[in-house]
Amino acid sequence: MSHPRSRPSGTVRKHEVPGVPMATLLHIDSALAPQQSSSREVGAAFVKNWLEAHPGGTVVHRDLAAHPVPHLGWEALSADFVPAGQHTEEQRAAVAVREELVAELEAADAVLLAAPMYNFLIPSTLKAWLDQVIVVGRTGGPESTVKGLPFTVIASRGGSYAPGTPRESFEFVTNYVEKLITGMLGAEVDFIVPELTLAPVKEEMAELRPLAHASREKAFEEADVKARALAARLTV
Repeated sequence: MSHPRSRPSGTVRKHEVPGVPMATLLHIDSALAPQQSSSREVGAAFVKNWLEAHPGGTVVHRDLAAHPVPHLGWEALSADFVPAGQHTEEQRAAVAVREELVAELEAADAVLLAAPMYNFLIPSTLKAWLDQVIVVGRTGGPESTVKGLPFTVIASRGGSYAPGTPRESFEFVTNYVEKLITGMLGAEVDFIVPELTLAPVKEEMAELRPLAHASREKAFEEADVKARALAARLTV
């Protein structure tokens, strides 16, 4: 069995199992908390289940909290309008960073994306990664190089923003991420949404703890079912 390992460079390692088609899962973490993070815990369960169902698979783990990628800057954008031979030193450096991230995405057969809700949106580190990998004319647009790539997004949140709840109108994460993945990348997306993750530690949310427990259990069940279904799909 291959084992995921966090690596700043995102280097891909493959472990071949005779007779089993190889597949690579790109696992992106973005939660600030290194432990006791719902998105990390559910993500780890997803990876474990995926590897059990697909022992010949490879997991490439990129932790954006531990190793943030640069926010997209003018050097990278302006380089698109200048022949490579005329790039400045700053443009070459920016392009190299972006190329590594894009190539890593293009090499993946599936993506597991942790998108916890911070101030009603995703972490800025995840936004930076998305901005880097969405390249119009390559990964972005009708001829996307990652068209049809399956994404599983763990959209954890401390409260509940489900339809019918008082804060339903504050839910921007799933809508935003879904539009980027399907609309910009032309990829597929599926969500796992652990809610009320702050209930166990906030007394004012004590009455919501049974609902929080149920949501957590459901998230782990979905991590099992979806991971195994994805593994089966990739080995057909």
